[in-house]
Amino acid sequence: MAEPGLQPIERSPLYVVVAERLRNFIESENLKPGDRLLPERELAEQLGVSRTSVRQALTAMRVMGLIDVRPGAGAYLQRPPADLVPSLAAEVAKAEVDHPMIWEVREGVEVQAARLAARRRTDADLAAMSEALELMAGSIEGGGDGVDGDRLFHRAVIAAAHNELLSQLVEELGDMVDRTSEVSLTLPGRAPRSLAVHREILAAIEAADEPEAAERMRRHIAESANSVVSG
Repeated sequence: MAEPGLQPIERSPLYVVVAERLRNFIESENLKPGDRLLPERELAEQLGVSRTSVRQALTAMRVMGLIDVRPGAGAYLQRPPADLVPSLAAEVAKAEVDHPMIWEVREGVEVQAARLAARRRTDADLAAMSEALELMAGSIEGGGDGVDGDRLFHRAVIAAAHNELLSQLVEELGDMVDRTSEVSLTLPGRAPRSLAVHREILAAIEAADEPEAAERMRRHIAESANSVVSG
């Protein structure tokens, strides 16, 4: 348990760290709009990360209008260093929650997890999901947003899939997924609706109805994405 006054250390996804390093490089090299960044392969080698992490960082920077990525030509600076935000990591955290890529990944991963959970769940798995929803309901009834219960429910569904590779993937995406859920649940009227849908998902998993569990999870992710994008 943390001592009073101490706050947990926030872990940033690797691509956010990469994006911050690129911002520092742009400033230190005094690059100007129109200047070309190093190719993905060279950036990955110099930073000691995968090309996937570099690609994700460049995508985040493109979404914010900092660079222009031209297919086959590379990435070019669009804004002068003086215009860049002080903390790119913080800006990415705000900008990413309504990015379609995030929700597309969540749908692909969590729909499959719900399907597998309906096939493989144990009594302990069902109990964990039920307890998570009880926590979520208690929070909402008390005027909260149910974020903690929501997080535990989705983690319980992943665990019930009993697929180690899937669990590892979700763990790596954890911070990003948590932020999208938090943004969705804090929208007016969203938390009670999410709780009701979670109960429907649990009912389908408990009934070992794979198609229904997958479909209800798909609808849930789609509705959550729409609420964030349109909200």
